[in-house]
Amino acid sequence: MSQPDVLFVMTDQQRFDTIAALGNPHIFTPNLDQLVRRGVTFRNAYSTCPVCVPARYTIRTGCEPPTTRAFVNVSEPAQGQRRTMTERCGPYLAQRMRQLGYRTFGIGKFHSSPWDEQLGYEVHLHSEELYESPEQRRRDAYAAWIADEYPHFSFIEGLMGERTEMYYIPQMSPTPAEAGVERWAAARAVEQIRADDARPYFGLVSFIGPHPPFAPPLPFNRMYDPDRMPNPIKGDLETDHLDEQIPWMNQCIWAEDINDPLARILKARYYGEISYIDDCLGRILDAVEARGRSQDTLICFFSDHGDHLGDHHAWQKESFFEASCRIPLLVSCPARLPRDRRSDELVCLTDLFGIATSAAGKPEFREGIDLLGTLAGDAPPREYLIGYYAEPGSPQFKVMVRDTRWKYIFMANGGRELLFDLENDPNELHNAIQTQPTKAAECRTKARSACDVPGARAGLGDGDLRVFPFHERQRNRICQFDASRGVAEFPRKPEEALQNFLAQHDRAGDP
Repeated sequence: MSQPDVLFVMTDQQRFDTIAALGNPHIFTPNLDQLVRRGVTFRNAYSTCPVCVPARYTIRTGCEPPTTRAFVNVSEPAQGQRRTMTERCGPYLAQRMRQLGYRTFGIGKFHSSPWDEQLGYEVHLHSEELYESPEQRRRDAYAAWIADEYPHFSFIEGLMGERTEMYYIPQMSPTPAEAGVERWAAARAVEQIRADDARPYFGLVSFIGPHPPFAPPLPFNRMYDPDRMPNPIKGDLETDHLDEQIPWMNQCIWAEDINDPLARILKARYYGEISYIDDCLGRILDAVEARGRSQDTLICFFSDHGDHLGDHHAWQKESFFEASCRIPLLVSCPARLPRDRRSDELVCLTDLFGIATSAAGKPEFREGIDLLGTLAGDAPPREYLIGYYAEPGSPQFKVMVRDTRWKYIFMANGGRELLFDLENDPNELHNAIQTQPTKAAECRTKARSACDVPGARAGLGDGDLRVFPFHERQRNRICQFDASRGVAEFPRKPEEALQNFLAQHDRAGDP
Protein backbone atom coordinates (compact mmCIF):
# COMPACT_ATOMS: atom_id res chain seq x y z
CA MET A 1 0.00 0.00 0.00
CA SER A 2 1.08 3.59 -0.59
CA GLN A 3 2.06 5.80 2.32
CA PRO A 4 -1.04 7.25 4.02
CA ASP A 5 -1.41 10.84 5.10
CA VAL A 6 -0.71 11.06 8.85
CA LEU A 7 -2.38 13.69 11.01
CA PHE A 8 -1.68 14.12 14.71
CA VAL A 9 -4.12 16.35 16.61
CA MET A 10 -3.34 17.07 20.23
CA THR A 11 -4.83 19.12 23.02
CA ASP A 12 -3.25 20.39 26.22
CA GLN A 13 -4.48 19.25 29.62
CA GLN A 14 -7.53 17.29 28.41
CA ARG A 15 -8.71 14.54 30.73
CA PHE A 16 -9.46 11.02 29.51
CA ASP A 17 -13.12 11.30 30.54
CA THR A 18 -14.18 14.24 28.35
CA ILE A 19 -15.67 12.59 25.26
CA ALA A 20 -19.41 12.00 25.00
CA ALA A 21 -19.14 8.78 22.96
CA LEU A 22 -16.92 7.27 25.66
CA GLY A 23 -19.48 7.66 28.40
CA ASN A 24 -19.57 11.30 29.52
CA PRO A 25 -23.26 12.35 29.41
CA HIS A 26 -22.48 15.96 30.37
CA ILE A 27 -20.37 17.03 27.37
CA PHE A 28 -21.07 17.75 23.67
CA THR A 29 -18.27 16.47 21.39
CA PRO A 30 -19.77 15.39 18.03
CA ASN A 31 -16.47 15.46 16.13
CA LEU A 32 -14.52 13.58 18.76
CA ASP A 33 -17.40 11.12 18.77
CA GLN A 34 -16.89 10.77 15.02
CA LEU A 35 -13.22 9.91 15.60
CA VAL A 36 -14.25 7.32 18.20
CA ARG A 37 -16.47 5.63 15.60
CA ARG A 38 -13.80 6.00 12.92
CA GLY A 39 -11.20 3.83 14.68
CA VAL A 40 -9.74 2.52 17.92
CA THR A 41 -10.03 4.08 21.38
CA PHE A 42 -7.27 3.20 23.83
CA ARG A 43 -8.92 3.34 27.23
CA ASN A 44 -5.72 2.91 29.21
CA ALA A 45 -3.49 5.56 27.62
CA TYR A 46 -1.04 7.50 29.78
CA SER A 47 1.34 10.39 29.82
CA THR A 48 4.44 8.97 31.49
CA CYS A 49 5.56 12.43 32.64
CA PRO A 50 2.38 14.49 33.06
CA VAL A 51 3.66 18.01 32.48
CA CYS A 52 3.91 19.99 29.24
CA VAL A 53 7.54 19.95 28.05
CA PRO A 54 8.45 16.37 29.08
CA ALA A 55 5.25 14.94 27.61
CA ARG A 56 5.89 16.66 24.28
CA TYR A 57 9.42 15.34 24.10
CA THR A 58 8.19 11.78 24.60
CA ILE A 59 5.96 12.33 21.55
CA ARG A 60 8.58 13.86 19.28
CA THR A 61 11.38 11.45 20.30
CA GLY A 62 9.67 8.15 21.05
CA CYS A 63 11.80 8.00 24.21
CA GLU A 64 11.00 8.10 27.90
CA PRO A 65 12.19 10.78 30.36
CA PRO A 66 15.42 9.03 31.45
CA THR A 67 16.56 9.33 27.83
CA THR A 68 15.07 12.72 26.97
CA ARG A 69 16.14 13.97 30.40
CA ALA A 70 13.01 16.11 30.52
CA PHE A 71 11.37 15.35 33.87
CA VAL A 72 10.01 18.88 34.36
CA ASN A 73 9.84 21.86 32.01
CA VAL A 74 13.63 21.92 31.57
CA SER A 75 16.08 19.24 30.46
CA GLU A 76 19.76 18.51 31.06
CA PRO A 77 21.75 15.38 30.15
CA ALA A 78 22.93 13.10 32.93
CA GLN A 79 26.59 12.35 33.39
CA GLY A 80 27.79 10.13 30.55
CA GLN A 81 24.87 10.91 28.25
CA ARG A 82 25.18 12.70 24.93
CA ARG A 83 24.68 16.44 25.10
CA THR A 84 21.74 17.15 22.79
CA MET A 85 18.25 15.69 22.71
CA THR A 86 18.60 14.31 19.18
CA GLU A 87 22.02 12.82 19.98
CA ARG A 88 20.42 10.95 22.87
CA CYS A 89 17.17 10.00 21.13
CA GLY A 90 17.69 10.22 17.37
CA PRO A 91 15.95 12.54 14.89
CA TYR A 92 12.65 14.07 15.97
CA LEU A 93 9.49 12.55 14.55
CA ALA A 94 8.91 15.30 11.99
CA GLN A 95 12.55 15.02 10.90
CA ARG A 96 12.18 11.27 10.46
CA MET A 97 8.93 11.62 8.51
CA ARG A 98 10.63 14.10 6.15
CA GLN A 99 13.37 11.54 5.60
CA LEU A 100 10.65 9.01 4.73
CA GLY A 101 9.23 11.23 1.98
CA TYR A 102 6.56 13.22 3.80
CA ARG A 103 5.89 16.92 3.61
CA THR A 104 5.58 18.10 7.19
CA PHE A 105 3.70 20.87 8.94
CA GLY A 106 3.33 21.74 12.59
CA ILE A 107 0.81 24.26 13.91
CA GLY A 108 0.08 25.47 17.42
CA LYS A 109 1.73 24.97 20.79
CA PHE A 110 5.07 23.15 20.84
CA HIS A 111 6.51 24.16 24.22
CA SER A 112 9.99 23.15 23.17
CA SER A 113 13.24 24.35 24.67
CA PRO A 114 14.26 26.75 23.18
CA TRP A 115 10.79 27.91 22.16
CA ASP A 116 11.76 28.13 18.46
CA GLU A 117 13.72 24.87 18.33
CA GLN A 118 13.89 23.36 14.84
CA LEU A 119 11.78 20.22 15.07
CA GLY A 120 11.68 19.14 11.42
CA TYR A 121 8.56 20.85 10.10
CA GLU A 122 8.75 22.44 6.66
CA VAL A 123 5.90 24.70 7.77
CA HIS A 124 6.20 25.55 11.46
CA LEU A 125 3.63 27.98 12.88
CA HIS A 126 3.72 28.73 16.60
CA SER A 127 0.96 29.78 18.96
CA GLU A 128 2.64 29.72 22.34
CA GLU A 129 0.82 30.78 25.51
CA LEU A 130 3.35 33.23 26.93
CA TYR A 131 5.84 35.56 25.28
CA GLU A 132 9.18 36.10 27.00
CA SER A 133 10.19 39.11 24.91
CA PRO A 134 8.80 41.55 22.32
CA GLU A 135 10.77 39.66 19.68
CA GLN A 136 9.09 36.36 20.58
CA ARG A 137 5.66 37.96 20.43
CA ARG A 138 6.46 39.35 16.96
CA ARG A 139 7.66 35.95 15.76
CA ASP A 140 4.76 33.98 17.23
CA ALA A 141 2.56 33.19 14.22
CA TYR A 142 -0.74 33.58 16.06
CA ALA A 143 0.20 36.82 17.82
CA ALA A 144 1.49 38.21 14.51
CA TRP A 145 -1.78 37.18 12.82
CA ILE A 146 -3.77 39.01 15.49
CA ALA A 147 -1.62 42.11 14.96
CA ASP A 148 -2.27 41.96 11.20
CA GLU A 149 -5.88 40.78 11.02
CA TYR A 150 -7.32 42.05 14.32
CA PRO A 151 -5.04 44.97 15.34
CA HIS A 152 -7.71 46.28 17.71
CA PHE A 153 -7.05 43.17 19.86
CA SER A 154 -3.27 43.65 19.98
CA PHE A 155 -3.52 45.49 23.31
CA ILE A 156 -4.55 42.22 24.99
CA GLU A 157 -1.71 40.86 27.08
CA GLY A 158 -3.20 37.39 27.64
CA LEU A 159 -4.69 36.40 24.30
CA MET A 160 -5.88 33.09 25.75
CA GLY A 161 -7.21 34.62 28.98
CA GLU A 162 -5.73 35.98 32.18
CA ARG A 163 -3.39 33.78 34.19
CA THR A 164 -1.67 34.33 37.57
CA GLU A 165 -4.43 34.74 40.19
CA MET A 166 -7.07 34.22 37.47
CA TYR A 167 -5.65 30.83 36.44
CA TYR A 168 -8.59 28.89 37.88
CA ILE A 169 -11.20 31.62 37.70
CA PRO A 170 -13.88 31.11 35.00
CA GLN A 171 -13.53 33.58 32.14
CA MET A 172 -14.74 34.39 28.64
CA SER A 173 -12.26 34.65 25.78
CA PRO A 174 -11.00 38.20 25.18
CA THR A 175 -11.51 37.56 21.45
CA PRO A 176 -14.50 36.23 19.48
CA ALA A 177 -14.48 32.61 18.34
CA GLU A 178 -13.30 33.45 14.82
CA ALA A 179 -10.20 35.17 16.22
CA GLY A 180 -9.44 32.56 18.88
CA VAL A 181 -6.22 30.59 18.82
CA GLU A 182 -8.03 27.28 18.25
CA ARG A 183 -9.90 28.58 15.20
CA TRP A 184 -6.64 30.07 13.89
CA ALA A 185 -4.89 26.70 14.27
CA ALA A 186 -7.74 24.88 12.51
CA ALA A 187 -7.71 27.36 9.61
CA ARG A 188 -3.95 26.99 9.15
CA ALA A 189 -4.31 23.19 9.27
CA VAL A 190 -6.99 23.29 6.58
CA GLU A 191 -4.65 25.33 4.36
CA GLN A 192 -1.89 22.76 4.78
CA ILE A 193 -4.17 19.77 4.20
CA ARG A 194 -5.39 21.39 0.97
CA ALA A 195 -1.87 22.22 -0.26
CA ASP A 196 -1.10 21.17 -3.82
CA ASP A 197 1.71 18.68 -3.21
CA ALA A 198 2.00 15.13 -4.49
CA ARG A 199 3.75 13.93 -1.33
CA PRO A 200 1.77 12.50 1.56
CA TYR A 201 1.70 14.77 4.58
CA PHE A 202 2.62 14.38 8.21
CA GLY A 203 0.97 17.13 10.22
CA LEU A 204 0.73 18.05 13.88
CA VAL A 205 -2.04 20.39 15.02
CA SER A 206 -1.44 21.25 18.67
CA PHE A 207 -4.29 23.12 20.34
CA ILE A 208 -3.55 25.20 23.43
CA GLY A 209 -6.85 24.41 25.13
CA PRO A 210 -8.36 23.24 27.35
CA HIS A 211 -5.30 24.24 29.39
CA PRO A 212 -6.27 26.94 31.92
CA PRO A 213 -7.29 29.67 32.05
CA PHE A 214 -10.73 28.38 31.09
CA ALA A 215 -11.84 31.17 28.76
CA PRO A 216 -14.01 29.81 25.92
CA PRO A 217 -15.46 32.33 23.45
CA LEU A 218 -19.13 33.01 22.89
CA PRO A 219 -21.29 30.91 22.79
CA PHE A 220 -19.11 28.12 24.19
CA ASN A 221 -18.71 29.98 27.49
CA ARG A 222 -22.39 29.41 28.28
CA MET A 223 -23.04 25.97 26.80
CA TYR A 224 -22.99 24.23 30.16
CA ASP A 225 -25.02 24.88 33.29
CA PRO A 226 -22.67 24.56 36.28
CA ASP A 227 -25.49 23.16 38.41
CA ARG A 228 -25.61 20.14 36.09
CA MET A 229 -21.91 19.44 36.48
CA PRO A 230 -20.78 16.71 38.88
CA ASN A 231 -18.67 17.64 41.88
CA PRO A 232 -15.00 16.68 42.07
CA ILE A 233 -14.19 13.22 43.38
CA LYS A 234 -12.35 13.49 46.67
CA GLY A 235 -10.88 11.04 49.14
CA ASP A 236 -9.51 11.71 52.57
CA LEU A 237 -6.77 14.34 52.69
CA GLU A 238 -4.27 11.88 54.12
CA THR A 239 -4.44 9.93 50.86
CA ASP A 240 -5.13 12.77 48.43
CA HIS A 241 -2.30 14.96 49.73
CA LEU A 242 0.21 12.24 50.54
CA ASP A 243 1.91 13.63 47.45
CA GLU A 244 3.15 16.94 48.86
CA GLN A 245 3.36 18.32 45.33
CA ILE A 246 -0.43 18.74 45.28
CA PRO A 247 -0.97 21.25 48.11
CA TRP A 248 2.22 23.05 47.05
CA MET A 249 0.93 23.43 43.48
CA ASN A 250 -2.55 24.45 44.65
CA GLN A 251 -0.96 27.34 46.51
CA CYS A 252 1.21 28.33 43.53
CA ILE A 253 -1.82 28.87 41.30
CA TRP A 254 -4.23 30.43 43.82
CA ALA A 255 -6.29 27.22 43.95
CA GLU A 256 -5.94 26.21 47.60
CA ASP A 257 -9.53 27.13 48.57
CA ILE A 258 -11.70 26.31 45.55
CA ASN A 259 -15.05 25.04 46.81
CA ASP A 260 -17.43 22.69 45.02
CA PRO A 261 -19.72 25.38 43.53
CA LEU A 262 -16.74 27.15 41.95
CA ALA A 263 -15.32 23.78 40.83
CA ARG A 264 -18.58 23.07 38.97
CA ILE A 265 -18.39 26.47 37.26
CA LEU A 266 -14.81 25.77 36.24
CA LYS A 267 -15.77 22.37 34.88
CA ALA A 268 -18.53 24.01 32.82
CA ARG A 269 -16.01 26.44 31.29
CA TYR A 270 -13.50 23.60 30.81
CA TYR A 271 -16.12 21.65 28.89
CA GLY A 272 -16.87 24.81 26.90
CA GLU A 273 -13.20 24.93 25.89
CA ILE A 274 -13.37 21.32 24.75
CA SER A 275 -16.55 21.91 22.75
CA TYR A 276 -14.87 24.90 21.05
CA ILE A 277 -11.91 22.69 20.15
CA ASP A 278 -14.32 20.01 18.95
CA ASP A 279 -15.97 22.55 16.64
CA CYS A 280 -12.54 23.52 15.28
CA LEU A 281 -11.64 19.85 14.89
CA GLY A 282 -14.74 19.41 12.71
CA ARG A 283 -13.32 21.91 10.21
CA ILE A 284 -10.11 19.90 10.01
CA LEU A 285 -11.97 16.63 9.54
CA ASP A 286 -14.03 18.20 6.74
CA ALA A 287 -10.79 19.15 4.98
CA VAL A 288 -9.49 15.59 5.37
CA GLU A 289 -12.68 14.24 3.80
CA ALA A 290 -12.53 16.74 0.93
CA ARG A 291 -8.94 15.78 0.06
CA GLY A 292 -10.11 12.47 -1.35
CA ARG A 293 -7.75 10.24 0.63
CA SER A 294 -9.70 10.16 3.85
CA GLN A 295 -10.02 6.39 4.02
CA ASP A 296 -6.24 6.13 3.94
CA THR A 297 -5.54 8.98 6.34
CA LEU A 298 -4.22 7.96 9.74
CA ILE A 299 -5.50 10.31 12.45
CA CYS A 300 -4.24 10.21 16.03
CA PHE A 301 -6.00 12.38 18.60
CA PHE A 302 -4.47 12.69 22.07
CA SER A 303 -3.53 15.06 24.88
CA ASP A 304 -0.25 15.66 26.68
CA HIS A 305 -1.79 15.04 30.13
CA GLY A 306 -4.97 15.70 32.10
CA ASP A 307 -6.17 18.10 34.81
CA HIS A 308 -7.23 17.22 38.35
CA LEU A 309 -10.17 19.68 38.18
CA GLY A 310 -10.56 19.42 41.94
CA ASP A 311 -10.40 15.63 42.12
CA HIS A 312 -8.32 14.54 45.12
CA HIS A 313 -8.39 18.12 46.43
CA ALA A 314 -6.04 18.98 43.55
CA TRP A 315 -5.71 21.30 40.58
CA GLN A 316 -3.32 21.32 37.63
CA LYS A 317 -1.39 18.12 36.79
CA GLU A 318 2.04 16.68 37.75
CA SER A 319 0.69 13.81 39.84
CA PHE A 320 0.08 10.18 38.94
CA PHE A 321 -3.60 10.19 39.85
CA GLU A 322 -5.67 9.14 36.83
CA ALA A 323 -7.11 12.64 36.36
CA SER A 324 -3.59 13.97 35.78
CA CYS A 325 -1.75 11.26 33.85
CA ARG A 326 -4.44 9.33 31.96
CA ILE A 327 -5.28 10.76 28.54
CA PRO A 328 -7.64 10.28 25.58
CA LEU A 329 -6.01 8.44 22.66
CA LEU A 330 -7.98 7.81 19.48
CA VAL A 331 -6.29 6.19 16.46
CA SER A 332 -8.10 5.70 13.15
CA CYS A 333 -7.42 4.85 9.53
CA PRO A 334 -10.49 3.23 7.94
CA ALA A 335 -8.53 1.46 5.19
CA ARG A 336 -6.15 -0.17 7.67
CA LEU A 337 -7.66 -0.30 11.15
CA PRO A 338 -10.93 -1.55 12.67
CA ARG A 339 -13.73 0.91 13.34
CA ASP A 340 -15.46 1.73 16.63
CA ARG A 341 -13.25 -0.55 18.68
CA ARG A 342 -12.17 -0.22 22.31
CA SER A 343 -8.78 -1.46 23.51
CA ASP A 344 -7.68 -1.89 27.12
CA GLU A 345 -3.97 -2.28 26.29
CA LEU A 346 -1.55 -0.19 28.34
CA VAL A 347 -0.24 2.49 26.00
CA CYS A 348 1.49 5.85 26.28
CA LEU A 349 2.59 8.87 24.30
CA THR A 350 5.94 7.28 23.52
CA ASP A 351 4.12 4.79 21.28
CA LEU A 352 3.05 7.52 18.85
CA PHE A 353 6.49 7.58 17.21
CA GLY A 354 6.06 3.96 16.18
CA ILE A 355 2.52 4.52 14.91
CA ALA A 356 3.64 7.24 12.49
CA THR A 357 6.77 5.50 11.26
CA SER A 358 4.90 2.20 10.86
CA ALA A 359 2.32 3.95 8.69
CA ALA A 360 5.19 5.41 6.65
CA GLY A 361 6.51 1.91 6.02
CA LYS A 362 9.65 2.10 8.20
CA PRO A 363 8.66 1.12 11.74
CA GLU A 364 10.82 2.63 14.47
CA PHE A 365 9.62 2.05 18.00
CA ARG A 366 12.55 3.33 20.06
CA GLU A 367 11.31 3.05 23.67
CA GLY A 368 7.65 2.56 22.78
CA ILE A 369 5.83 -0.56 21.64
CA ASP A 370 4.38 -1.69 18.32
CA LEU A 371 0.88 -0.44 19.01
CA LEU A 372 -0.49 -1.21 15.56
CA GLY A 373 1.07 -4.66 15.82
CA THR A 374 -0.71 -5.32 19.11
CA LEU A 375 -4.02 -4.44 17.47
CA ALA A 376 -3.34 -6.96 14.72
CA GLY A 377 -2.18 -9.60 17.19
CA ASP A 378 1.34 -9.56 15.73
CA ALA A 379 3.15 -7.92 18.67
CA PRO A 380 2.99 -8.54 22.42
CA PRO A 381 1.14 -6.06 24.65
CA ARG A 382 2.87 -4.05 27.33
CA GLU A 383 2.83 -5.73 30.74
CA TYR A 384 3.27 -2.53 32.72
CA LEU A 385 4.03 1.16 32.31
CA ILE A 386 6.54 3.33 34.15
CA GLY A 387 6.01 7.02 34.83
CA TYR A 388 8.57 9.54 36.07
CA TYR A 389 8.33 13.06 37.40
CA ALA A 390 11.07 15.49 38.58
CA GLU A 391 14.81 15.02 38.60
CA PRO A 392 15.93 11.59 39.87
CA GLY A 393 18.02 12.13 42.96
CA SER A 394 15.93 15.11 44.09
CA PRO A 395 13.31 15.09 46.89
CA GLN A 396 10.60 15.89 44.33
CA PHE A 397 11.26 12.71 42.28
CA LYS A 398 8.29 10.39 41.78
CA VAL A 399 7.94 7.11 39.91
CA MET A 400 4.78 5.23 38.94
CA VAL A 401 4.22 1.60 38.02
CA ARG A 402 0.93 0.80 36.28
CA ASP A 403 0.09 -2.78 35.38
CA THR A 404 -3.18 -4.15 34.07
CA ARG A 405 -4.86 -3.85 37.48
CA TRP A 406 -2.68 -1.98 39.96
CA LYS A 407 -0.99 1.39 40.22
CA TYR A 408 1.96 2.04 42.52
CA ILE A 409 3.40 5.52 43.18
CA PHE A 410 6.66 6.17 45.03
CA MET A 411 7.61 9.66 46.24
CA ALA A 412 11.22 10.28 47.25
CA ASN A 413 10.08 13.05 49.60
CA GLY A 414 9.65 10.97 52.75
CA GLY A 415 9.60 7.66 50.86
CA ARG A 416 5.81 7.84 50.75
CA GLU A 417 3.91 5.25 48.74
CA LEU A 418 0.46 4.83 47.21
CA LEU A 419 -1.06 1.64 45.84
CA PHE A 420 -4.45 1.51 44.14
CA ASP A 421 -6.50 -1.43 42.90
CA LEU A 422 -7.92 0.24 39.79
CA GLU A 423 -10.21 -2.70 39.08
CA ASN A 424 -12.10 -2.28 42.36
CA ASP A 425 -11.16 1.30 43.22
CA PRO A 426 -11.13 3.22 39.91
CA ASN A 427 -11.44 6.58 41.69
CA GLU A 428 -8.26 5.91 43.69
CA LEU A 429 -9.75 6.56 47.10
CA HIS A 430 -8.22 3.70 49.12
CA ASN A 431 -4.47 3.36 49.58
CA ALA A 432 -3.74 -0.38 49.70
CA ILE A 433 -0.05 -0.03 50.56
CA GLN A 434 -0.54 -1.63 54.01
CA THR A 435 -3.05 -4.29 53.03
CA GLN A 436 -1.24 -5.54 49.90
CA PRO A 437 2.44 -5.77 50.91
CA THR A 438 3.32 -8.44 48.35
CA LYS A 439 1.94 -6.41 45.45
CA ALA A 440 3.58 -3.27 46.78
CA ALA A 441 6.97 -5.01 46.97
CA GLU A 442 6.54 -6.37 43.45
CA CYS A 443 5.79 -2.89 42.09
CA ARG A 444 8.63 -1.31 44.03
CA THR A 445 11.02 -3.81 42.47
CA LYS A 446 9.81 -2.80 39.02
CA ALA A 447 10.21 0.89 39.90
CA ARG A 448 13.74 0.27 41.16
CA SER A 449 14.64 -1.60 37.98
CA ALA A 450 13.18 1.20 35.84
CA CYS A 451 15.48 3.69 37.57
CA ASP A 452 18.56 1.57 36.98
CA VAL A 453 19.33 3.30 33.67
CA PRO A 454 21.83 6.12 32.98
CA GLY A 455 19.27 8.93 32.95
CA ALA A 456 17.54 7.95 36.21
CA ARG A 457 20.18 6.18 38.27
CA ALA A 458 20.48 9.11 40.68
CA GLY A 459 17.04 8.07 41.92
CA LEU A 460 18.64 5.01 43.54
CA GLY A 461 20.61 4.76 46.77
CA ASP A 462 21.95 1.80 48.75
CA GLY A 463 20.39 -0.65 46.32
CA ASP A 464 16.88 0.75 46.63
CA LEU A 465 14.87 3.80 45.64
CA ARG A 466 16.46 6.85 47.20
CA VAL A 467 14.50 8.38 50.09
CA PHE A 468 14.80 11.90 51.50
CA PRO A 469 13.53 12.99 54.92
CA PHE A 470 10.07 14.42 54.39
CA HIS A 471 10.12 18.16 53.86
CA GLU A 472 7.14 20.35 53.11
CA ARG A 473 8.17 23.01 50.63
CA GLN A 474 7.58 26.66 51.32
CA ARG A 475 4.30 27.72 49.74
CA ASN A 476 4.47 30.56 47.24
CA ARG A 477 2.67 31.99 44.22
CA ILE A 478 3.50 31.89 40.52
CA CYS A 479 3.02 35.05 38.43
CA GLN A 480 2.38 34.56 34.71
CA PHE A 481 2.02 38.01 33.19
CA ASP A 482 3.15 39.26 29.77
CA ALA A 483 6.93 39.44 29.97
CA SER A 484 7.02 40.71 26.37
CA ARG A 485 5.54 43.93 27.72
CA GLY A 486 7.73 44.13 30.75
CA VAL A 487 5.15 42.78 33.21
CA ALA A 488 6.66 40.21 35.55
CA GLU A 489 4.79 40.53 38.85
CA PHE A 490 2.34 42.60 40.84
CA PRO A 491 3.70 46.08 41.65
CA ARG A 492 4.78 46.95 45.17
CA LYS A 493 2.50 50.00 45.01
CA PRO A 494 -0.74 50.05 42.98
CA GLU A 495 0.13 53.33 41.23
CA GLU A 496 3.25 51.76 39.73
CA ALA A 497 1.11 49.58 37.46
CA LEU A 498 -0.56 52.67 35.96
CA GLN A 499 2.70 54.58 35.68
CA ASN A 500 4.46 51.73 33.90
CA PHE A 501 1.51 51.17 31.59
CA LEU A 502 1.32 54.83 30.57
CA ALA A 503 5.08 55.02 30.09
CA GLN A 504 5.06 51.98 27.83
CA HIS A 505 2.24 53.34 25.70
CA ASP A 506 3.91 56.74 25.45
CA ARG A 507 7.02 55.00 24.13
CA ALA A 508 4.90 53.15 21.59
CA GLY A 509 3.44 56.43 20.37
CA ASP A 510 -0.12 55.55 21.33
CA PRO A 511 -2.54 58.51 21.56
